Amino acid sequence: MPPNFIIAGRLNREYILPPSGNPLLDSPGGNLLYAAGGLAVWDANAGLVARVGEDYPHQWLRDFEKLGFDVRGIHTLHEEKNIDLRSFTAYTENNERSHSNAVSHFARRQLNFPKALLGYQSADDSTKDVRESDVTSPAALDVPKDFRDVRHVHICPFDFVSQSQMVNLFKGGSDQTVSLDPAPSYMKPRFWRDLRVVLQGVLVFQPAEEEMRSLFWGETDDLWEMAHKVSEYGPQIIVIKRGALGQLVYDAAGHHRYEVPAYQSRIADPTGAGDAFCGGFLAGFQKTNDPLMAALHGSVSASLKMEGSGPFYPLDVMPGLAAARLFSLREFAREV
Repeated sequence: MPPNFIIAGRLNREYILPPSGNPLLDSPGGNLLYAAGGLAVWDANAGLVARVGEDYPHQWLRDFEKLGFDVRGIHTLHEEKNIDLRSFTAYTENNERSHSNAVSHFARRQLNFPKALLGYQSADDSTKDVRESDVTSPAALDVPKDFRDVRHVHICPFDFVSQSQMVNLFKGGSDQTVSLDPAPSYMKPRFWRDLRVVLQGVLVFQPAEEEMRSLFWGETDDLWEMAHKVSEYGPQIIVIKRGALGQLVYDAAGHHRYEVPAYQSRIADPTGAGDAFCGGFLAGFQKTNDPLMAALHGSVSASLKMEGSGPFYPLDVMPGLAAARLFSLREFAREV
């Protein structure tokens, strides 16, 4: 049987210096896994789509399978010998993050610098041509045939060309829900016309607030007006992720506007919280077909993720905690 969900995204080998606690050194990560972890709080029956090199640890793939994920969509590129999937993130005590100067961050914490990070350079997406595909992005051709008719699909941030191809692959399915989390690199006014074409195949659009404001820079400061403009080109549900401020949810079909607060949890490691939200949202939408309930599911997934390190930390929490937080959070969401 095909899985209940499909998630397409990037895999990384992560090196994280969290705000507090022990560092993660060469651990499985990437937006694909954080979204999968957020979804698996509610349902782990998901097919994963990504690309890795030959040096990607096979044991990690087996571990994903043990958690209930279908890894047939994770494609190993044998012809590409130099795929660098390393990712470095360091946090200050104020949760500000840095992806560069790895040596100085390790020195500041009096930690030995890992040899595996030698030669690492953080990716600078601002210098990349947004109309060029990235070898580390999943490709539509990598998607197994029986994945293509799965009804609920989430596409994590990666390059625009590969994302648009992925949207085109799934939008032809009958009654499919395609959720798109855009990459910051193309959320610019000059790229709005290109983006509008892709949005025709998207039901749920889930940008961060700063990405949405960047897209409509100089046009409007009203987030609800931005959401309405996006809805005119296809997406019927627009979720604007606002970090500690929660989310704004615009339901175009029902003309509803919701404010969903962030669940107040302790912050041990915020890495991947936005992706975990998207995964939880997809699970909630599949269960309820209700944008507000979906956002509440996503908010709970994000809150669990922030309390520990690694994409699957939410799966190790006390049984019943997610359901209890969902019940509690419902009282604080409101229509505006």
